[in-house]
Amino acid sequence: MTAATVQPRVSDEKRVTWAELFFDLVFVFAVTRAAQLLHADHSALGVVRALVAFVPLYWIWVGNTIHANLHDVDTDRDRIGMFAVGLCSLLLAVALPQAYEGLGVLFGASYWVARLILVALVSGRDYRKGFLSFTVAATVTGPLMVVGGLLQGDVRLGIWTLAAAIDLSVPWFARRRLADSPFRPDHLTERFGTFIIIALGETVVATAAGAESVDAWHLVGLMVAFVIACALWWVYFAYSPDVIRGELESRSARIEVIRPVLSYGHLALVSGIVAFAAAVGRVVADPLEPLPRDTASLLFGGAALYLATFVFTRWRLFHTVGVPRLVAALVCLGLIAVGTTVPAVAAAAVLAVLLIVLNLVERKVFPKTLHPGRPTS
Repeated sequence: MTAATVQPRVSDEKRVTWAELFFDLVFVFAVTRAAQLLHADHSALGVVRALVAFVPLYWIWVGNTIHANLHDVDTDRDRIGMFAVGLCSLLLAVALPQAYEGLGVLFGASYWVARLILVALVSGRDYRKGFLSFTVAATVTGPLMVVGGLLQGDVRLGIWTLAAAIDLSVPWFARRRLADSPFRPDHLTERFGTFIIIALGETVVATAAGAESVDAWHLVGLMVAFVIACALWWVYFAYSPDVIRGELESRSARIEVIRPVLSYGHLALVSGIVAFAAAVGRVVADPLEPLPRDTASLLFGGAALYLATFVFTRWRLFHTVGVPRLVAALVCLGLIAVGTTVPAVAAAAVLAVLLIVLNLVERKVFPKTLHPGRPTS
């Protein structure tokens, strides 16, 4: 049976609540702060520091989403709990740019409190045994984040890296506990798609913020950057939501899609978008100057990571290689060298053309490669 032949069951239908959408507003700000941290330090160490600091925020969002998917959260108790988690996430986002400086304790403590609230929200609820990641975060990684915030320099980074690694590894170890949980495909597809929209929104903000002067070349840079953002949107939303939802509906153990494709895969997708967003403003601000090496690495490397993640998720779901996106990802890596030698707007224009061609190829030439086992129409 293919994903296309499976009809959604009534019991699987679940709508995103208004409280969840309000909760997401915090993460609009959080993604902006993560991009600011990365923009301030383009080095390899800076990339690691930004990723380690972003994981706790993302993991809070994932935890809240899984809780909302399995339980009825449209109640006063859960709304208040969600708002409390949102407040903690807001404090995390406020501290994020200085998480490795004077606000480490605020960053770590806010994470721990958020995880304690999530544990309280699922306490006594159905499927409690599957929420091992909540328990581990509340009893192990949350305290580690606070301890890290009390220390300085590389020691803080090391402890927070350990905490992030533990958080990310728990779903893999707990996969059997969640195997029989009745996850709702429509809700999960919409929620993770929403986070992609949040991340892409940061590219639009960064693009507009780079337009310090409104002359011909700056406007060209702005338009090229916006076209890239639209093309990145198309790469995801033209096919991925339907494919993910279809696979969730067709699998008996839906956690085998959620864990690699949603929890891990979307972290990589969002990381690629944030890296791109941290650098795209430079294209608009200085369109006729070549990009510095580190900026070019973020801009084109972020796009490469975004595309390569689809190659991974496709292999994970169907054990086939998405050749068009793999080739496009490799070309993006090659554009890093190009971006340091030609005007930024020219290199960005090549990326825009590449993504447009990719979308056209996938739409017109290789529809079957995107929907294995499905009809082309």
